[in-house]
Amino acid sequence: MSDRRDSDGRDEETMAEHVMRPDEAIAALVAPEGRRDPYPIYEAIRAHGDLVKIKPGLMVAVGYAQCSQALRETRLRVQDAKSYDAVFPGWRAHSSLRGYADSMLYRNPPDHARLRRLVSGAFTPARVQAIRPAVERMTDRLLDRLADLGADGTPVDFIAEFASRLPIAVISELLGVPEEHQAWFRAVAEDLTLALEGITNESRLDPADKAMDDLSAYFTELIAHRRGRPPEDLIGALVQTHDADGDRLGHDELIGNLMLLLTAGFETTSFLLGHALLLAFQHPAQAVRLRTEPGFATDYVEEVLRFEPPVQATSRWAETEVELGGTTVPSGTKVVVILAAGNRDPVRFPQPHRFDPDRPDIQPLSFGAGAHFCLGAPLSRMEARIAMPRLLRRFPKLAAAAAPVRRDTWVGRGLDTFPVVVG
Repeated sequence: MSDRRDSDGRDEETMAEHVMRPDEAIAALVAPEGRRDPYPIYEAIRAHGDLVKIKPGLMVAVGYAQCSQALRETRLRVQDAKSYDAVFPGWRAHSSLRGYADSMLYRNPPDHARLRRLVSGAFTPARVQAIRPAVERMTDRLLDRLADLGADGTPVDFIAEFASRLPIAVISELLGVPEEHQAWFRAVAEDLTLALEGITNESRLDPADKAMDDLSAYFTELIAHRRGRPPEDLIGALVQTHDADGDRLGHDELIGNLMLLLTAGFETTSFLLGHALLLAFQHPAQAVRLRTEPGFATDYVEEVLRFEPPVQATSRWAETEVELGGTTVPSGTKVVVILAAGNRDPVRFPQPHRFDPDRPDIQPLSFGAGAHFCLGAPLSRMEARIAMPRLLRRFPKLAAAAAPVRRDTWVGRGLDTFPVVVG
């Protein structure tokens, strides 16, 4: 029986004991309890099928095959200004929503391909491997910092002092953001990503709008400073492109994409590192393997991504009628693609609620798929694969000082604080 339980000890057969209606399940996802633990709710949706109609104009994909197909289907488009107009007519009053709409995240062809090409060169496998020595140095420097902060046995917040600082340092290195400005970014990014939660409660967008305004002012000043200088980093290269051809990269697009690269490059990896450590504490044998088995971190990180993806869901809009897994999606329908549910589809992953880095052919959907596959996925994976073995080797007695506190969000799932003692 034990192999049918997840890491929290819940039996798979009881996880969806109460069969909720699909609309009840969707409402439960954004309630406090659902944000804390959405996985039983995903199973309640799955009880109705792999692609479930919630109401006219809204469907939810929870099957791995359906989620994968939806992400790759070119007739399903990402949320953009046009679709925002349909569901939230007042969205342009919010700078945070305008900022994301100006980025490649919320652009469809041909704009998406144009914007993606401008930054994709910084994230090729060769470029990512070229900065590996720098990531290793940053990791070791932050481990030294943890050792100093926790030398007298004082608990240290792993999220604030390591899981957030490492990805901020790495993406700042790529972008060309000065080191002295990096500490400021965490709080700003946390507020800004509220705009990704699908919020239509305008009062909750106020912090996100302020964060976007602050970041926009910061990047505008940084762009002015880089103007006319040799393009030694990604910001410099994008500024040069903007100045040479504003039609190829407009000012708002430049700001929007810099904002996206900073927040997406930091938040998802921070969540990944937090979950990786939490699961290592819950599975001590896996922690030993991370310390002692070269290469084990690769499979471990993939299973962390499958089991606790930093981004739980995304959405697509049917431009025309399309078929997903034998089910017709009418034109104009919004499809919520729950990546985390696809990652726990029992058809694709036997015993899906069991954390098992040895499972074959993991391939999670956590970074998306298709044209919008996350550009920073290779970088995020590399950071976690470097950080976890180094962390656990450096501090063999590393232990939780208190239970972690989760971020009170659904789409972005991660730890907000995690006090540890370094031993």
